[in-house]
Amino acid sequence: MTSKPDFKADENLDENLDENLDENLRIGLLGAGHLGAIHARLIAEIDGLDLVGIYDPDQQKAQKVAEACGTQAFESEEALIEAAEAIDIVTSTSAHLDCARLALAAGRHIFVEKPIAHSVDAGREIVKLGQQANVIVQVGHVERFNPAFLALADRATGPVFIEGHRLAVFNPRGTDVSVIFDLMIHDLDIVLKLVQSPLSHVSASGVAVISDSPDIANVRLEFENGCVANLTASRISMKSMRRMRLFRPDAYLTMDFGEKQAQIFTLSDDDTGNLPYVEVNTGDTTTRRFIQIESPDLPEVNAIKMELECFRDSIRSNKPVVVSAEEGQAALELAHQVLDKINERLKKGKAVS
Repeated sequence: MTSKPDFKADENLDENLDENLDENLRIGLLGAGHLGAIHARLIAEIDGLDLVGIYDPDQQKAQKVAEACGTQAFESEEALIEAAEAIDIVTSTSAHLDCARLALAAGRHIFVEKPIAHSVDAGREIVKLGQQANVIVQVGHVERFNPAFLALADRATGPVFIEGHRLAVFNPRGTDVSVIFDLMIHDLDIVLKLVQSPLSHVSASGVAVISDSPDIANVRLEFENGCVANLTASRISMKSMRRMRLFRPDAYLTMDFGEKQAQIFTLSDDDTGNLPYVEVNTGDTTTRRFIQIESPDLPEVNAIKMELECFRDSIRSNKPVVVSAEEGQAALELAHQVLDKINERLKKGKAVS
């Protein structure tokens, strides 16, 4: 699967870039919930961004977040969109499409939290409207900016097997959607980015334990290039875990998104160099093999802040975003495919019983 820019180059943009670079980009925030409050605080810290205001249907909540960030609460979405050049959509997923419609109809650039929309059709509409509006659209798949992923992204391409575990302690917030859209979609996006091959088969199972939708799920993804990915997600675990292991013919790589750690293990015929190593007992006294262990330096970044900075830079420089609307849509469609497979399995189970 290839990544395509979700906008067309504006021939007149470059002419205006230089004279606008000294001015802060006016950005409005839709949504003052838990994540919206984090976005508001970070936007207020980012050079080149001016948080012109916040809108949330809960006016008290919007006012509280606005006061904490030194901005104002707007009484309507339309008024906020009119005052801004770009809109950060951090509402409930079900409201993404309506918010995007308003912002894109006004010609505003948009940053929309993951998943891009609540349904495949809604996501497709956002992609289409973004292309028609000829503006920047970025999707908030924040794990693309996790230090562990940033450290290994260039070396993690071409895997033959991937195993991921994303486990969380139960939190009522987020249970309005299944664990597929709440947690697993992060890893689905990462896998699609790394494998870059069409899917050939999807199998999945899951179960609802506390909420009305699956709280635990496992999926096996098979790709046309031979890669296989096995992903597990749970939001009712005793402890949190966000890890991914990748196997290549020449290396084994680990990414711990939670602890922000990364390691690369490679097999070598000698122990030269400065890397730590472990000698492998091959049973052949004439041959010595070594596993070299590399722990690359991880960038010290705030992932949410970095994705918002990249959104700013894409607008200012008219360059492709890190996570395009098309990529956000691809992750959404795969998440729905996984959920459909789970529902099919559950229906078969009920029919047998």
